[in-house]
This record gives sequence, structure tokens and C-alpha cells, in this order.
Amino acid sequence: MEVGGNGGGLPVNNKQRAMLPNKGGRGEFPRTPRKDSEGLSESPDLEFEYSDTDKWAAELSELYSYTEGPEFALNRKCFEEEFRAHVSDKKWTDLDAAQHRAHAMRLLDGLEVIGREKRLKVARAILYMAQGAFADCSCEAEVQYWMRYNIFLLLDVGTFSALVELLNMEIDNSAACSSAVRKPAISLADSTDLRVLLNIMYLMVETIQQDDPADKPEWKIMKETFRAELGSPLFNNEPISVMLFGMVTKFCSGHAPHFPMKKVLLLLWKSILFTLGGFEQLQSIKVCKREELGLPPLPEDSIRVIRSMRAASPPASASDLIEQQQKRARREHKALIKQDNLDAFNEKDPYKADDSREDEDDNDDNDNSLEPETFPLERDEVMPPPIPHPPSERVSFPKGLPWAPKVREKDIENFLESSRSKFIGYTLGSDTDTVVGLPRPIHESIKTLKQHKYISVAEVQMAKEEEYQKTPLSVGEEEVEMCATELLYQGILPSLPQYMIALLKILLAAAPTSKAKTDSINILADVLPEEMPTTVLQSMKLGVDVNRHKEIIVKAISAILLLLLKHFKLNHVYQFEYMAQHLVFANCIPLILKFFNQNIMSYITAKNSISVLDFPYCVVHELPELTAESLEAGDNTQFCWRNLFSCINLLRILNKLTKWKHSRTMMLVVFKSAPILKRALKVKQAMMQLYVLKLLKVQTKYLGRQWRKSNMKTMSAIYQKVRHRLNDDWAYGNDLDARPWDFQAEECALRASIERFNSRRYDKSHSNPDFLPVDNCLQSVLGQRVDLPEDFQMNYDLWLEREVFSKPISWEELLQ
Repeated sequence: MEVGGNGGGLPVNNKQRAMLPNKGGRGEFPRTPRKDSEGLSESPDLEFEYSDTDKWAAELSELYSYTEGPEFALNRKCFEEEFRAHVSDKKWTDLDAAQHRAHAMRLLDGLEVIGREKRLKVARAILYMAQGAFADCSCEAEVQYWMRYNIFLLLDVGTFSALVELLNMEIDNSAACSSAVRKPAISLADSTDLRVLLNIMYLMVETIQQDDPADKPEWKIMKETFRAELGSPLFNNEPISVMLFGMVTKFCSGHAPHFPMKKVLLLLWKSILFTLGGFEQLQSIKVCKREELGLPPLPEDSIRVIRSMRAASPPASASDLIEQQQKRARREHKALIKQDNLDAFNEKDPYKADDSREDEDDNDDNDNSLEPETFPLERDEVMPPPIPHPPSERVSFPKGLPWAPKVREKDIENFLESSRSKFIGYTLGSDTDTVVGLPRPIHESIKTLKQHKYISVAEVQMAKEEEYQKTPLSVGEEEVEMCATELLYQGILPSLPQYMIALLKILLAAAPTSKAKTDSINILADVLPEEMPTTVLQSMKLGVDVNRHKEIIVKAISAILLLLLKHFKLNHVYQFEYMAQHLVFANCIPLILKFFNQNIMSYITAKNSISVLDFPYCVVHELPELTAESLEAGDNTQFCWRNLFSCINLLRILNKLTKWKHSRTMMLVVFKSAPILKRALKVKQAMMQLYVLKLLKVQTKYLGRQWRKSNMKTMSAIYQKVRHRLNDDWAYGNDLDARPWDFQAEECALRASIERFNSRRYDKSHSNPDFLPVDNCLQSVLGQRVDLPEDFQMNYDLWLEREVFSKPISWEELLQ
């Protein structure tokens, strides 16, 4: 099956590939599809490289909906009116640095005016500056250069703080909120002020976080200062992310339906990404944490291993299978071999497929599972040679499995306990050193297990927390490093459950599988025009815009949730568990499964973008006339970057929520996730397949023998691509964890541990009075300053008269 692409798979070298336009979340040219021995063309690997974000141009274009197109000219007009009034008729690009700074200061002063209309005009002029003063530019590269220059200038004069204050005013604007609540239909016009402010803030955060080797030294200093300010409670005594989370919950509660949610979520995502760091930074933080705790280094760099993995063949479609059978039948008619000779040949031929086994493999929902690349005996033809990869793209590791196996301390304890019970007849609890009385092979096994023992940062943190709870006095006060992650957790802790519910509500409304319901929230407030389309062309354009809008929302929410889960897990495991548990309580697991219960190949290859309307292309080129045919054809691309990114993020979130949690793994089984996940294996992208296989692996033991028998190719792929845990009997149902389990007790115990952690570390008002120091010195107690209430101080004379002078005191009794 050919997926998108250019049909023939043009040979393109790396230099040419770099010169190809690749905007708006689009894939590169596919490698040449290979043919199998039956002449069928297999789908090519998707040339997708997972990253924190898409290319800068794509991330800029996704900020604007196509309905906002006319506002580019309006911003330019507002800027030019201000510019001509105070500066000569020169171009912005012809002025010197002093003149640039003076005009930026002038515009900043204009934001302080009381009149809303005047303030909006000035904000639009600043937005035009942040958009790169595009009227004076001749190409996209020039627009991006001036964007960067202007944004650092705006940051230098203090624009961001002024924008945060204005945004706070708009959030608290009760008149706008009550007006929007009463309106039957909300459109772009209801959120104009908010959209202009959020656009400028997003452009500033997105541009400043981009690394550019050509940056001046002072820009690099400004960038680090800005990163620290964004993550610290400088704005309204809370990090900027907490303020944006507040906007999300206010929108979901129905009090502010006019909030432009896509822009809020994009700014929230980029603020978290900038302040906490992306996946490369997470890896380096993890390495540092392990060093600090005295743990051995990681067995491999997971990012590099995943990037070097190749996708396995996707399942064959029904039409491909029928065609194969027809060709096989034609060959059999041509063959002039006696039947007994044929039987003898079948006995000798190691590559001859066993038809009965094939039938068993294909009987599960007509969905032939994943074919591993290295087992020719499981296919009915000899494997063709693999596609050669450029050496720069792949990491070379020795033949064999890509991941080093891991063993937990608990696994070693269980192995020793069962061995001692079997050979000696008694156990020694958690003692993993004593091997007296055990046979030599068991000694070898224990040695191998200990060689691959892996202690995670989370295990150390849980052990320390247990110590703090047991012996608070002897352990002393915990020193908490006030990093950006810690500050963010403290900021969102009081309302974290509401934030998670709000994000999942919006995710549900944006999911392509969701049906329009009267009670669901309206997420299209910042994409629908004031006047609805009247022609077929306008309707098609709006349809593309609405679908693209929903895809961008899914992309932002999936990235926000994954970043928070990963950063919280590194900062402290109970912060991660608190967030994860509230996601589970808010039905995150069935929601993600519902998202994947669609034609996932169609979602990943969707073409909901119009490249000629993408910023910055649309402001520096003459726009061609759009036709219904050109909109229907879409872009000639292999896949949609943002949709594949979203799918991988949602799979990673599902893995994070279910890993080592038997109760949540059972939710995967109960919600019949196996066929849904198997369909997702059709996407031929190694990273996505890896996370799908991980999710199938954790539930395999619960799915029964018949499922395993019918899905041996999937089992082989799991063995091939997913990390092995020695002694993990994942493929069979004779594990302790596969037996009936009190799942509710497991979640309750986890919740109690989380509450104890949050109470000990963050709830100082309810600290145990028994553990507080007591001052027994009379002088120091009497010498303490006591703040008396104002009304008491006013009536102090009356109090003395009533309580002291008018009451007789028997000093003898008092002395006795």
C-alpha cells in the first residue's frame, strides 16, 4: 500500500532534501518503496523525526487560523499610522538601532492609555512588529530575521510585563464575559483583544526559545533571564503557566466562552517547554539526578536508540492477501510436479508457510498483526534485503536486541524467595545476598540478575519519603530545590484536579471521534467568522480551518500533559503520581483509547492545511486564486507532522499512566484496547510502533491463550523491539500479578502516600503539633512581640479596668 508521497519515491540526496520546502507540519519524500516477492508494494517508512516541536515556520503558522488572514493587513495599517505620525517616511528596516528603540518605547507608552480602541490599535502595531514588519521584507527568511530582531527589542524595553498586565485585565473583564455568555453564537470578533495580546506573547516565547548560533551575547543573556522570569512567580505572584491554566478552567466552566482556547493552549505549551525544557534537557536532567543520588549511569540513551530503530512491516490489507492467493493459485496451475514429489518438497522447504498457522494468525478482527523483520520462517516468502540507510541517520549498535535488559530489586527478591522455598524450604525475606544451600545454576542466575539490576530515581525518592514519614525528627527538614518544575507544581497544586479535567474536556471536544453534543464545550470560538460562508469554496476553506484548528488543539494538549508528567516524575515521583492519578480519575485512559478508535492512517495522512495561506508565506507572496479543486487536492505530502506527533504523545501518556499499575493495565483489558492498538500498528513509524507494542506487552498475560496463539507475529515484534525485564513472564498467564487483585486497594494506598507527601511538604498549617519545638524559657516567651488587634489597642484602658483593676486578686492563694 502506497501512503501519500510522490508515488514513485524520487531519489533525493541530503542536500536536495534540505532545500525542499517543508512547512506546516509536512513530511519529507518517502524512501523508495520495496517490492515483496509477490510483486506487492509495501508502504514506505514514514520519514518522521520526533522532536519537541515542528519546524519554526510551521509552529508560527499554526498560531493563526485562516479566518484571521485579513487581520495581517489591519495590523500593518495600525503600525504605519503610528509610524508615519512620529517617524519620517523611511522604511522600518532602514532605521538605526536608536530609532528602533525609541519607537518601541513610544508604542509601549501607548499601551498605558485608558481608551480601549486606542490601546487595541497600539497592540496591533506591536503585533505587526513581532510579525517581522513583513511589508518591508521580500522573502520568508527576511521576515524571520526581522521577527527575531524586533522581538528581542520588545523584550528589552519591557513589553512582556505590560502584556501580562493587560491580559490579566482582559481575563477579569466581567462585561466581556457576561456578554459572551448571553450570545447564542460566538465568533472571532468576541475575542479580538485577547487574540492580539496572546499572539504577541506567543510570538515572543516561541521566537526567544529558538536557538540561533548567530545571536548576540546580550540576546543570550536576555533569553536566560526571560526563561527564569517566566518560570518564577513574578507575574501576579504566580508563574505565567498557572495564569494560563486559570484561563483554561474558566473557559471550561462556561464563564468565559469567548476565550481563544487554541492560542491559550499553544502559549501554555510553549511556556512549559521553554521554562522546564524539552526531551533532550529531560535526558540530561535524568543523568545529573542519577549522579547526585550515586546511581550507576543509564544503560543507553533512549532518544538515540528510538531514532535508530526501523519500523516493522504493517499488516497486509485484505485486498493484498486476496491478490497473493490468486497469484499463488496461478503458480500452482503452471507447476508440472507430481503430488508426491510436491509433498516431499514441502517437508524439506524451511520457508514454506504453514497454511493452518497463517489462518490462525489472520483470524483476529481480519487484522493481520505486525510482521517482524527478522523471522523469515513466519512469512511465505524470503525477506528482501533491507533498505540501506544513510550512516548519518542511524546509530550502529551490535546485532541483537536494541535495549539492555533491566531487573528490579523486587524481581531478584521474588526469584530468591521461590528458589529458597523450592530447594531449602524456608525464606529470608528481602535478603538478596545469602545463597547458602542453593545449587550452582541458581548462583549463576542471581549473578546475571544483579548484573542487570536497575534502580530508578523514583525508587530512591519513594524510599526517602518513607524515611521522612517514619522518622521526621531524626531525618530533619527536607531541602527542596526551588527549580522551575517545583515552582510550577506548587503553583498548580491547589487546583490540579480541575486543570486536568479541563484539559481532558477540551481534548474530548477536539478529538475526531467525538460526536457533536449540545452539552459539549464550543472550542471553535476563535475560528468561526462573524458571517458564515455563502459559497462552496468558503465552506470548504472553513471546513479545512476547523479540522486544522482541532488538530492543533490535540497537539498542544498532548504535548502539555506529556511534558508535565515527565518533568514531575523526575522532580519527585509523588508529584507525577498525583497528576497521573487525577488523569486516571478523569477518564483519561478510555478517552485516549476512544481517540485511537478511528482510521488512524487517515488521521495521520490528513491534509487539513492550505500552504499558500500559512504565515509567513502569505504575507510576502502574491496569493494565487484558490479553487475547490486545489483545496480538495491538498498538499502533496506523505503525512501530517502534527497528527503523528499527537498520536505518539498520547501513546506515551497512556504508557506513563499504566506502567507498573496492574489496576490500570486491567482498564486497558476491560476497555478492549488490544484490537484498537493493533490497528495503530499499521502506521509504519518505529517510535509509534514501539509505544503501541509496550501497551500490548503489559496486557498480554491477561488476554488469554487464544489471543496469544492468534497473534504470534505481534508477540515476536514485542520480543524484538520492547525492552526485556529478566524474569518477567509477560507472555504467559502464570505470573502472580495476573491473578485476581484488589485493584481498588492499590489505588487507595497510592492515594494515601501522595496525600501524606503533599501534606508533609506543602501544607505547613496542618503540621503535627507534637513535632514542633517548644520554648520553655520564661524570658524569651515574655519577650516575644505580640501583634494586638487595632480595636483592642483603642479600648486598652477599658480592658485594664474591667479585667485587672476591678477584679480582686488574692496574692496569697496565687503564691501557694
